[in-house]
Amino acid sequence: MKVNLEIPPYTEEGLTVHWEHDFTIEVNSIEAVTYIRANKAGLVSLAIQLLTLAQDEVSKGKHIHYDSNNSLEDGSTELIIEKIG
Repeated sequence: MKVNLEIPPYTEEGLTVHWEHDFTIEVNSIEAVTYIRANKAGLVSLAIQLLTLAQDEVSKGKHIHYDSNNSLEDGSTELIIEKIG
């Protein structure tokens, strides 16, 4: 399988968060284990967002915040992915 990804450039306006059509992502933590479950569109969306965050122009401390109010399935645990270097 081949997947072509377009990574949005980082601008002074901030990170551009891209979502594939019909994405589904849920995050759950059970004891000390965190599970991220997603359909294909959800996995591609996360891949694009991680690569966007990884750009050299993105400064340390920038992050993407996921929760059930803006991107995750109902009942999901909040997830924050932050660039540290």
